[in-house]
Formats: sequence, C-alpha cells, structure tokens
Amino acid sequence: MTAPARTRTSDALIRAEEPVLAHNYHPLPVVVARAEGTWVEDVEGNRYLDMLAGYSALNFGHRHPALIDAAHRQLDRLTLTSRAFHNDRLAEFAERLAELTGLDMVLPMNTGAEAVESGIKVARKWAYDVKGVPADRATIVVAAENFHGRTTTIVSFSTDETARAGFGPFTPGFRVVPYNDLAALEAAVDETTAAVLLEPIQGEAGVLIPDDGYLAGVRELTGRKGCLFIADEIQSGLGRTGRTLAVEHEAVVPDVLLLGKALGGGIVPVSAVVARREVLGVLRPGEHGSTFGGNPLAAAVGTAVVELLETGEFQRRAAELGVVLRDGLAELVGRGVTGFRARGLWAGVDVDPALGTGREVSERLMREGILVKDTHGSTIRLAPPLTITAEELRSALAALEKVLV
Repeated sequence: MTAPARTRTSDALIRAEEPVLAHNYHPLPVVVARAEGTWVEDVEGNRYLDMLAGYSALNFGHRHPALIDAAHRQLDRLTLTSRAFHNDRLAEFAERLAELTGLDMVLPMNTGAEAVESGIKVARKWAYDVKGVPADRATIVVAAENFHGRTTTIVSFSTDETARAGFGPFTPGFRVVPYNDLAALEAAVDETTAAVLLEPIQGEAGVLIPDDGYLAGVRELTGRKGCLFIADEIQSGLGRTGRTLAVEHEAVVPDVLLLGKALGGGIVPVSAVVARREVLGVLRPGEHGSTFGGNPLAAAVGTAVVELLETGEFQRRAAELGVVLRDGLAELVGRGVTGFRARGLWAGVDVDPALGTGREVSERLMREGILVKDTHGSTIRLAPPLTITAEELRSALAALEKVLV
C-alpha cells in the first residue's frame, strides 16, 4: 500500500466529525485511509491488522481481487435499473445463492436490517395465507440478548435497553424467551406463532454458542408446531464458522435464511432473504420492494462472493485457522482471559475486569497495531478476514497477551 495523501491528520479528521456527524457510534480513534487483504493503513501511514473485518462484512478481506474485478467490470456496464425492469445479472445471483444454501427462492435486499424486516413481513404473510392465523394476530418468538438490527420494529424485541430507550412506542407481536432454552421456546410457541427467529450464534451478545442439539431441537420443534424457523446468519454465515452456514454444524436447514454483510464482499451493501418456495411464494407484486435491492452492481458482486464460497476454500480456512485461534486463546485463560467462546474464525473473549473494560483493551491493542472491537463489559470479539494467515493470527494473540499483563 502506498501512503495516502496527507491532507488532514487523524486528530484533525476526528475533531472535524464532531459537529457534523450524529453521535450514534463511538469508534476507536483510528482513521483508516487505505486497506488491502487483512491490513489497513491510517492517514499517517501506520498499519494495523484488522481483527474485526467489518463485523464479518469483510470475510474475504479488504479489496479481494476477484470481488474488485467483478465490481469494476459491472461499473463499466450498468449499475442500477430499479426493479421496474429486469437486469441481466440478477437471475444468476439468485440461482447460485439458492443452490449454495439449499433453498429455493431469493428476495434481494440491501442491508442486514432490511433482510430481517423483510423476513418478519414474509413470515407474517405466510402465517395468514398458509397457516391460517387470524388477521393481525401473528406472533414471532425471538431470543433474549438478540441482535438483529436497529430499526424501530427490530428494537421492539431487543432486550438491550441502550437500543430501546427513547425509541418507543414499540411494535407488538413478539415473544422473548431465553436463548439456548428449548423448554422456554416450546412454552412460547402456540397456534398464533408464525416463526421462531434466532441467531445460530449470538454475535453482539459476545459470540454465544448454544449447546449441541439446540438448533436441531429448534428445527424439530418448529416443524412439529407448524411454524417457520428463521435463521439470522447475517454475521455467522458465509464461511465465518468453518461452514457455509452456522446451522450446518447441526445439519439443520431452516425455512428462512437471512444473509447480509459478507454477501456484499465489503464493497456494496447486499442482503437477502432465502427461503422455501412455499414461504417466499406468498409475496405478490406491490406487497414489498426496494429500489436498490437486486441492483446489477450488487448482483455482480454477490455472484462473485458465491463463486468464492463454492470452492470451499474459505470454509476450510476458517475451520483450520479456527483451531489456531482456539488453542491460542486457551493458553491465555487464567492469564488475563477469564473465558472465551469460539467457532471457526469468530471468538468472544472475556477479559478479567480488573485489567480493564473491553473498550480499554481494544484501545491498547490498537496501539499495538491490532484492531478489534469490544462488546459488553470486558468482552472483546475477534472476527478476522478469512484470508488471515496463521502467522498473522498468532501475532494478534501475542499482542493480546502483551496488553493483558
């Protein structure tokens, strides 16, 4: 990477944001100007190993050549038609994504939250049209400590008061049960239940991995009770856990799959609802839409992402390097780390609170050239690009050990 033009310093750029940007984020004090692969560079030319990968949006690293090439080629041809017309890229994207996931139909959208909102709408429509739930009585069961996005409807069933406070009144129709508790889930599902909506691994909560058999139990319960299983794989999917989808660890196929983040390759926002034909088939023209959903540029990049995943290379890398990550973290337990949860190249790491908050540990790591992000309390999360090397991964673990002294 060549050094960027130095117009304003990092400090000056951070100060410039204060009066003109809404303060809905508290980023680390690093101003990224360039990136390549697993590395980013700030405006002063300092390099950092990216151990967050845009919350899994950058599963294939920054500026993956195949994805950049797909975007460049499409930029020279066509970027947007709206869905008022067909475009020549959308069919292949939908065909290959459906085949990759083992489902039938695709509803293309843009952001993860849009995919979740769309999944909720589709589930309710299915409940009325197919299941026969009386009008306006459909319910959806969700898990406590969930994170599915920030829209008004989604925060209506959040248990995070930071996400909820000051944003009511809230959308009704949701029942919250403890995560990883099949008995509580069974008690909450009744004849009005359209769907159970879950993250196979709860990311924002600290990479919480359910007990073996939980997801299979959810699949059995929803099938027996006659409601849909919606798996939100926006963070956990597309190679992150060592499989194409996290539900594959229990050989589970949901009725509805929500995808986003890595589906756009870190280049454009791309999300999708992928489902059985019986479910997505309830939608009719005019009932749902998006001007940018399924645009040619997004479809071209999304198709290139699917091509990368079709090889299995990235799933294998996540599985193999996940062993390096897990073994390295295990060595730190009792030496500043009180516990961790890891699957593939994804981990939530609990730091001894006596050594600092998650934010403070993230800032120390930044000074060592490693970028991570805290979640709650003294927990940090690690989700490097799947292109990371074993050597780079070990250097990040060594830096973590150093800052926990």
